[in-house]
Amino acid sequence: MGGEERCGALLGRLLGRGQCREAEEEAAEEDGEALDSAAPEEPEPVAEREEERPKPSRPVPPLIPPKIPEGERVDFDDIHRKRMEKDLLELQTLIDVHFEQRKKEEEELIALKDRIERRRAERAEQQRFRTEKERERQAKLAEEKMRKEEEEAKKRAEDDAKKKKVLSNMGAHFGGYLVKAEQKRGKRQTGREMKQRILSERRKPLNIDHMGEDQLRDKAQELSDWIHQLESEKFDLMAKLKQQRYEINVLYNRISHAQKFRKGAGKGRVGGRWK
Repeated sequence: MGGEERCGALLGRLLGRGQCREAEEEAAEEDGEALDSAAPEEPEPVAEREEERPKPSRPVPPLIPPKIPEGERVDFDDIHRKRMEKDLLELQTLIDVHFEQRKKEEEELIALKDRIERRRAERAEQQRFRTEKERERQAKLAEEKMRKEEEEAKKRAEDDAKKKKVLSNMGAHFGGYLVKAEQKRGKRQTGREMKQRILSERRKPLNIDHMGEDQLRDKAQELSDWIHQLESEKFDLMAKLKQQRYEINVLYNRISHAQKFRKGAGKGRVGGRWK
């Protein structure tokens, strides 16, 4: 904005100087024409003029016309031309600086747009890379989970096979236990269905739209008592499960102990059979 204001001021100065120069030339031409057209008048007698003039109280010094310096005459046209050339040169310099600055600003704007686009592309690439890494991580977690489940299933199958083999070697005395184990495994397979069925039976509908404040308070107390009852039953069942697991471990230890002594005892009756 500063360069544009200076350019405007120089243009105004150049136009003003041109107009002043034209006005001076026109005034000089009019003065010359007036001098040429003026007719010479006859001089009046000096004595009469002196009598008509009032005598001043003090003597007036004579007027001395200005002297034109001798030597080279001053060329005002040349001075005006040089000033015009100087102003034009300065104006051209300001114009060049303005366009150079504008070109520089346009280049900086283009560079800024390029940087913005490059950063946007880099962010998109980083987001794509993170998304791909997250997808790979989820796939690895799912694969690891599936592998662990397969290993656990395989281990359970091997344990069941070992249990069957041990129980079959012990004879018919443990036949009932094998049957119970089979039944328990069948129950374990349908445990989810049984849980859903029990929950559907125990879930009671809440018809509280028509109840008042006292009835709602009684209903809340009833539900609280029911929750306490369920917690008590859960505690009893957990204790019973813990006792059953303890008994099963005791039986496993007895079976292992009997197998160790059976290998070196020779023929004898073990588990209802003769060896």
